[in-house]
Order: sequence, then C-alpha cells, then structure tokens
Amino acid sequence: MSQELIQAFEQAIGKAYVLSGDAIEPRYKTDWQKSAEREPLAVVRPANTEEVSAVMKLCHQHNQPVTVQGGMTGLVSGGLPEDGEVVVSMERLSGIEEIDPAASTMTVRAGTPLQVVQESAVKAGLYFAVDLGARGSCQVGGNISTNAGGNRVIRYGMMREQILGLEVVLADGTIVNSLNKMLKNNAGYDLKQLFIGSEGTLGIVTRAVLRLHALTPGYFTAFCGLASPEAAVTFLAHLKQIGGALMSYEVMWPDFYDFMTERVPGVRTPLPTKSPAYVLIELASDLSDYDQQRYSTLLEDAMEQGTVIDAAIAQSGKEAADFWRLRDAVSEFPVIWSPYRGYDVSLPIGDMATFVAKLQNRLSREIPTCEYAHFGHIGDSNIHVVVHVPGTREAYPAAIVDECIYDTVREFGGSISAEHGIGLKKKKYLHYSRTESELALMKLLKNTLDPKNILNPGKVI
Repeated sequence: MSQELIQAFEQAIGKAYVLSGDAIEPRYKTDWQKSAEREPLAVVRPANTEEVSAVMKLCHQHNQPVTVQGGMTGLVSGGLPEDGEVVVSMERLSGIEEIDPAASTMTVRAGTPLQVVQESAVKAGLYFAVDLGARGSCQVGGNISTNAGGNRVIRYGMMREQILGLEVVLADGTIVNSLNKMLKNNAGYDLKQLFIGSEGTLGIVTRAVLRLHALTPGYFTAFCGLASPEAAVTFLAHLKQIGGALMSYEVMWPDFYDFMTERVPGVRTPLPTKSPAYVLIELASDLSDYDQQRYSTLLEDAMEQGTVIDAAIAQSGKEAADFWRLRDAVSEFPVIWSPYRGYDVSLPIGDMATFVAKLQNRLSREIPTCEYAHFGHIGDSNIHVVVHVPGTREAYPAAIVDECIYDTVREFGGSISAEHGIGLKKKKYLHYSRTESELALMKLLKNTLDPKNILNPGKVI
C-alpha cells in the first residue's frame, strides 16, 4: 500500500518531487530545535495549488496522515512529522504573483519567504507590516498558519490583520478559493479566519492576498532606562499620546539586559548606568526637524515625570542597529545558555510587572539552580521568558519549568501562547487558556473539516 501511494504521488506531481527512503534529507525529519527525529513515509513537494489538491485527495483516499512543512522556524514542533506520515513541503510553491498599488495588496504563494515579501513591497513603494527574526527562512504560509506576530504588532496588528484573502486546500483535496482583495467584504462568513492560526490542522494555505501599507520614511529610535518595571506601562500610555506613530515597544528586564550586555560578544551597552527596567522604542518619522523635536520633547516629559531615568537617542542608522542588536541577540541563548527553554505567553498589560516578579520568585524557589531572562513587546500583551538550568539536555526539568510558567499565566488569566502557536509542545496546557466550550468547538471544527484526522494529527488539540 505504501509503495502504491508513493507511485501515485509520483504520477500526480512528478517523480523528481517525491522523496522516500534514503532520499529523504535530514531537514525534513526534524524541526529547527532538533527536538526529535522522525522517519516520514515520503516527502512530497507540490509546485501549485492543483498539485497540493491532488496529493491531499490521495492521502484522504488512503487515510494517510500528513504534516505540512514551511520554513521550519517554529518553536512548538508544529511541523515535526510522526513516523510514517507524509510530509507536504511548501518550498516549491513560492513566488509573488501580483502587487496591486491601487488596492495596496500583494498576492503571494504560501511558500514564499517573508523577507522576499518585505523586499518586494519596498520595491513597489509599499510596506508589509509583519517582521520576525526568522524573516529569511520562514514562509508566508507558516506565518498565516501560526498567526505570526513580531515587532510591529503594536501598530499594525498580528498576521491576521494583514490578510484580505486566502486560497486553501482542505483535507479531502477540495480547493477553497477566497482570494478577496477588498478591505470591506461582509458577504457571509469570513472563512479565511478559520485557517489563520489553525497551524495546518484545518486546511493547507496555498495562496494569500496580503494587505500592504504606506512606506515609512524613517524612524526615531531610543533606548530608555525606566524607573521600575511598572513604569513600562506608564511610559507606554505616555507614548500613545502621539497617535499611531509608535512602531515598536520592546521592554527588557535586568536579567535579559545583563545577559546581553555582559555575556554576548559584540553587544554594546546603550546606557552608562543600570536601571530597574529598559525599553527600546521606535516611532515612525518623516525625518523632519519637527518630528525629531516633538519626539525628543516626549522623552524629556517622561524624564521630568520620573518614568524614564535615562535615555539614548540613536543619531544614525548604525546606532539604531546597535540598539536592536541587543534586543535581537536572542539567538545567542542556545549558544551560551544550553540547555534552556523559551516561552511565549501573553498577559493583561497592567499585570506584566507583577507576573514577572511572581514568576521569578517561583522559579528560584522550585529550581534554585536556574537562571532566567524576561523580555517582550508588552504593548501587545506579549512577554517572552527564557529559563536555563545547568546540566545536560536530558536532565532538564522541563515539566517543572512548564508548570511554573503556565500555571502562573493561568493565575493571571493570560494565554500560554502569544505568537508561537500550540503545536505539540503546548497542547497539554491548552485548557489553561481555553474553556471547555471553546475546546469543544475547536474539536467540532476539526472533525467537520478533517473527519479522518489526517491533517497535522495530534497538533493543537
């Protein structure tokens, strides 16, 4: 039966684009974090929607489970296959189909890297709002399937807000074309919302109409020392006085700041003295003297009020890049702090400081040898936690750390996943953030759209 199915794949999309046995490269067998290694039955690489449909019709006919893979930069093992599953790789389904300046839209194939989308938008004099550290590798389809966030959510919203239309292939191979280009369209149910953030469990996104924005001429970037972690909320409200110009608001606790400035080579210390908390801000600017003056005055007012105790304003693109280097050096955690686990959660904004203080106490009490770091976008309710425990990867007390963090999140009425999704790693704790009725409705949707449970089975729910 397995060989028969593989031959059917070869007839549907071409022998060169179906891998099996020893021909399957290691990159298809694991994820970015190398959390496990599996042996798929086959890897299929369709080039268009019709080929995805043909593959899914065959899988549905043979009751064959499927795992969809994009850029494989996810952090919850959402693209990790199980032994014997078929991997549907989106790497060949790539390319920009159209940029419509009048509508400010881009029609793109799901396997297109995010960075290609960003650069194509800029060439057209427009801007695509979602930005992630993995921009060079992650794919648009994966960004949609996980409802990606990033550094610009405070102004533009999540990936969900950037999607006008989708084309999706269902578990039985049915193609649902809803490539709407209109900002206003209330003709019945908004079907695209079913698939955004569903992590490939309800359908496979093949094409999308993305919403583009006006290109920002420049930025006002500053690195600020705050009077306290609580001041991060006060300062955020202060900056919102200027309307929609606030692009980024990246808060760092001293445990994160000290790690980056003291242990990561090449990271420059932005401020001469230490503070109880820090924030990197970025404001959209037309590069005029007026903008520079009003933003500087805004900072001075915050310092007079005692919210900000020190600040450095970037005087060049290089200085701004130095500030961002400190925030973006999270890639050094696996190098310097292995073994570690990273967490992505969200809380009501006003509870952030209290949550972090309580979590720090709990982690130190339950795992005395651990080290941790806290940082996040904050303005969009998102905070990241990194926990290192000395020892081997095998001895890492993952269950204890997970419970410390997710139970504390539940106590504050937060979400166990702000922007990374659920995948396999957070599935056990989904009920900490969702009610029984919500979970029941999720299962109903899954059973309705994928009655044979062949699309990313075991993920999310």
